[in-house]
Amino acid sequence: MQDAPKFLIVGAGLTGAVLARTLAEAGCRCEVWEEGAEVGGHCATVRDADTGILLHKHGPHTLHTDDETIWNFIEKFAEIYPYRHLKRARVGGELFPSPINLQTINQFFRTALGPAEAAALIAAEAAPYVAASAPPANFEEAGLSKIGKRLYDAFYRGYTIKQWGIEPRKLPASVFGRVPIRFDFSENYFHHARQGQPVGGYSQLTAKILEHHNIHLRLKASFDSSNPAIERRHIFYTGPLDRYFDFRFGRLPYRTLRFEHERGAGFKQGCAVINYCDESVSYTRVTEHKYFSGWERNDATLVSYERSYDCGPNDPPYYPLRITGDRKRLDEYVAAARRERCVSFLGRLGTFRYIDMDVAIREALSAATTTLHALKSGISPPPFFIEP
Repeated sequence: MQDAPKFLIVGAGLTGAVLARTLAEAGCRCEVWEEGAEVGGHCATVRDADTGILLHKHGPHTLHTDDETIWNFIEKFAEIYPYRHLKRARVGGELFPSPINLQTINQFFRTALGPAEAAALIAAEAAPYVAASAPPANFEEAGLSKIGKRLYDAFYRGYTIKQWGIEPRKLPASVFGRVPIRFDFSENYFHHARQGQPVGGYSQLTAKILEHHNIHLRLKASFDSSNPAIERRHIFYTGPLDRYFDFRFGRLPYRTLRFEHERGAGFKQGCAVINYCDESVSYTRVTEHKYFSGWERNDATLVSYERSYDCGPNDPPYYPLRITGDRKRLDEYVAAARRERCVSFLGRLGTFRYIDMDVAIREALSAATTTLHALKSGISPPPFFIEP
């Protein structure tokens, strides 16, 4: 429709694609700008030229959710191959199940405990670090008060220093809140009922989502919020929050990743991901990509060694670095974002949060629903922003 509402969506990752498709199916015309040469964002996949293996370009990703709405949306655009993410942690010369489960505990402590006995052991390990009057103030306190010093030092301290580049006590306690511990032999990394990999990869999935006559995709299209020539009714921005404001208050801290690839024959490590927990090992984890594509058979293999660094001006930002008690710069950007009347900020970068794909999809669907409800009521779409 020529008079259909027109929206500008910045970024062709999953957030931008899901938002664009939902609006487009409701009759809205959407222009999607992607500064790169491909779609998919941080979950982009590409065929390795040497092995033909589907490479998770920016590190391993798995679809997982208990939300049937999210799962049903994805299944409209891709077949989902059943997949359970199994990983190991290397501590010293041993490989342990990760996250920590009953086998990990028994192997580490050289015991043969049942669930109740193991829970009692961990409670005793953690007891000296549980404050009676206050919750944990940082990542280290949270780890010590949940699993005790021996497990924390072995599995999390060194890995966290490599991943974030700072002492763990400078990270918020909420970061450790993402870490599960199980008193059974379950090795399934994620607890969600729905888990899998999209056949063909995430870039193909994203491209399918963007295939609609009301969506116009522009690749290698840079966005500048100060450009007066931008014609829009409303902007949905999924790029870095600080970049939108031309780094007015300085750069927000991110960690970036660099990958070193190795090719060979057969299988190398026996599972998709191994975390290297010792601080003396320079890389954080090693990914063997063929495990993610169980619908394919390949005699070759491809592994990626992953290292984490502070993000420079020319590096791709991956992980928002949240430092305990240091929110001044972020709060300035949040206040500026809330003053924008015709702009919604979405996604991991746009809201400076670490979120999984299911959360990104859910929030994109919510933003679209809010927008369409406003249009139906005859009012301008309100900005959509979630407090970091």
